[in-house]
Amino acid sequence: MNANFAELKKFVSLVGRNTKCYFKDKFTFFMSLITPMILFVLFVTFLRNVYIESFNSIFKQINVTVDKVLIDGCAGAWLMSSILSVSAVTVGFCSNVIMIDDKINSSVNDFKVSPVKGYTVSLAYFASNFLVTFIVLLSVMLIGHIYLACIGWHIPFTDALMIIVDIICGILFGSLIAGIVGSFISTQGGLSAVSTLVSSMYGFICGAYMPLSQFSEGLRNVISLLPGTYGVGIMRNHYMNGYMQAFSEELSSLNVPAETTEQVIKAMRDSFDANLYSFGNGIPLGAMYGILLGTCAVLLTAFIAIVFIKNKKK
Repeated sequence: MNANFAELKKFVSLVGRNTKCYFKDKFTFFMSLITPMILFVLFVTFLRNVYIESFNSIFKQINVTVDKVLIDGCAGAWLMSSILSVSAVTVGFCSNVIMIDDKINSSVNDFKVSPVKGYTVSLAYFASNFLVTFIVLLSVMLIGHIYLACIGWHIPFTDALMIIVDIICGILFGSLIAGIVGSFISTQGGLSAVSTLVSSMYGFICGAYMPLSQFSEGLRNVISLLPGTYGVGIMRNHYMNGYMQAFSEELSSLNVPAETTEQVIKAMRDSFDANLYSFGNGIPLGAMYGILLGTCAVLLTAFIAIVFIKNKKK
């Protein structure tokens, strides 16, 4: 019992040490924020009107005009769901820099001769990576929510809480992948190459940057097999639910028939990936969570196995 408690104290100390090392370098923290911030700036300056026009085109089909503030807010919410779901993975890779730096600087060798078990060191890297990514994403979320509050806020309190839960699920997924990949990387160049590859490709292959409705049916079916797609899907739901309800109320106030309103809301949810489909079958929100967390369970098992094998060899 005392031995386990002592190991737990060492684990907590290592997590604190790794986290402090990360935030000690202000430039590293800035680099973690730069990708989501670039996406944010690109949206506001270039892509905002494209998404707004997409929303307007749906309402033009039934010859109604809805509140511009509501459309602006919904487009912004769609953007935030994209940024946070992608950053949960991409920032996770950037935050893994402490583990790689310790390998490069041979600091990890100090742990090998200290009275700290190897698996404690590995789990501390993972836990610190999770914590750092969570702090970075909360910072991004705060900036995004200030923006949404300025242009049109329609996110219920329960959905706002669930967004944080979605962030945690996404970070768990991203940190596990980063931990597994990082265990085989021992150079800064290798980490930079992998981080660049993930940052440039992940948003496209999980349907975050472009609605899946814009892709061919075959490509949509392939993307629906990737668990990261459902990390985006759960975030889309909780960011857009309040806006869909507000649109429904707006259409009702304009005397649009209830059946037509339901069709319009469904069309919007389908077009902007709040509803996800795999080979023509709708995926319920609970199933999205199940797929994402089930994948995390598999990744966690793989991560533990890698940690066990690496420490057994030593």
